[in-house]
Amino acid sequence: MTIVLVRHGETEWSATGKHTSVTDVPLLESGRRDADRLRDRLAAYSFELVLTSPRARARDTAFLAGLGDAVEIDEDLVEVDYGEHEGRTTPEIREAHPGWTVWEHGSPGGETVDEAGVRADRVIARALAAGGDVALFAHGHLLRILGARWIGLGAVHGGNLLLHTGSVCELGFERERRVIVLWNDTSHHF
Repeated sequence: MTIVLVRHGETEWSATGKHTSVTDVPLLESGRRDADRLRDRLAAYSFELVLTSPRARARDTAFLAGLGDAVEIDEDLVEVDYGEHEGRTTPEIREAHPGWTVWEHGSPGGETVDEAGVRADRVIARALAAGGDVALFAHGHLLRILGARWIGLGAVHGGNLLLHTGSVCELGFERERRVIVLWNDTSHHF
């Protein structure tokens, strides 16, 4: 069994470093191209389950990557809720809150990474129950948390897993141990 994680393609807000959760920002043309280039790579799998965040940027990435016929919406795959920090960059937030990170401090009116970790755990349970390969289309911080939770680390350790837009990761097993097989692969980008 392999769980393939796909971070959505580039958006205007991801390109400028704005925290994006509930705002439904569309893919840029570059993000659409990256998603389309995933088609051949993902065709090599026989997915038992394909899940996506309900946000258009994730859904569109799944459709452009050729998995639109099989995709199901899963609310647990939404990005970490940034609350009052939605649409702001880290430097803007740090003007009022020096040293702020989403990993350590969360966001007023939003959620903590541990709360997002609970959602990631539910996605993992659903993927494990699928009985075969699974594709998950979602967002940077949530997928980083999911990667950390997969290998038994706390959600905060997602902060140690860099993840670019349009990247692909693979989670799997070495014997019975959960492992990260591939992380942050952007080799399909030209």
